[in-house]
Amino acid sequence: MSTTAQMQQSPALKKKDFVSDQEVRWCPGCGDYAILNAVQQVFPTLGIPKEKFVVVSGIGCSSRFPYYMNTYGFHSIHGRAPAIATGLKVANPDLSVWVITGDGDALSIGGNHFIHTMRRNVGLKILLFNNQIYGLTKGQYSPTSEKGKKTKSSPFGSVDRPFNPISLALGAECTFVARTVDIYQKHMKEVLTRAAAHKGTAFVEILQNCNIFNDRAFANITDKPNRDDNQVVLEQGKPLVYGKEHQRGIRMSKYLPEVVDLDGSVSEDELVVHDETRPAAYAFLLSRMVAPKFPTPIGIFRAIDIDSYEDGVNEQVRSVTEKLGEGTIESLLNAGDTWIVK
Repeated sequence: MSTTAQMQQSPALKKKDFVSDQEVRWCPGCGDYAILNAVQQVFPTLGIPKEKFVVVSGIGCSSRFPYYMNTYGFHSIHGRAPAIATGLKVANPDLSVWVITGDGDALSIGGNHFIHTMRRNVGLKILLFNNQIYGLTKGQYSPTSEKGKKTKSSPFGSVDRPFNPISLALGAECTFVARTVDIYQKHMKEVLTRAAAHKGTAFVEILQNCNIFNDRAFANITDKPNRDDNQVVLEQGKPLVYGKEHQRGIRMSKYLPEVVDLDGSVSEDELVVHDETRPAAYAFLLSRMVAPKFPTPIGIFRAIDIDSYEDGVNEQVRSVTEKLGEGTIESLLNAGDTWIVK
């Protein structure tokens, strides 16, 4: 039966259909609860049969996610979730495969798998929970922790320069790159819905609060009194305007972004109009807009359509099979150079 026919025959799904019978065991107040809620609300709206979803994770607090989703899934090994998920997607391209990872899992031991998944444009949805700390192992600095961060593993302050996950994804030529925030439920669901519809790799960085080991790491964009002045929402076809009174904007000056006041001397016509289909260099410039000099961009930085990895692999298999036939295990084992050991 085709996926379309299954969709037509499947009853309407609801959030409860994606809630497992497992007790959710994150620390009280953890941002992971909000992300779980958003995902469980988005999945029923996608028109995908429940049995077509797979959730794959590595190691870390975020990696308990598959237990709480009533879908197929794997709780795999440290940093290797993208490799396992790639195998699933290539073997069965009809699956909607979601990778749940953290800043430690994806960007340290899993860095190689992470960047090559995006380089290949495998049709996975990668959600990176970025809390800028190792939470599961009790508060060591992570690849996204700020320089000078004092933790149990850096008591005198980290001397590492942190990764910028958005910049890294763009550098790896990821075809869909976005950022949202754990407590922004409406925004997060909109981003997740767009990610789900993307053909190739969809990478979403979710700024997530670890209230035990790195509380209020993103307070400048989550506290209501200040957040509008410290973030700019990326909306397709709209100028980059921000502030409580929409009093500031971003324009280009000598090929670099700069903050300007919309006080009459500068008009909105001079501002950057966001276009997520521009070359990656444009999105990369946006990703380098960091506090305190710039507002933090949230939304979709880049979204372009190119051939996916799984389509390329399966087309190659089809072409070779058509030319050489199905083949057998016996002929494979006896092909090429063989030796007889006496």
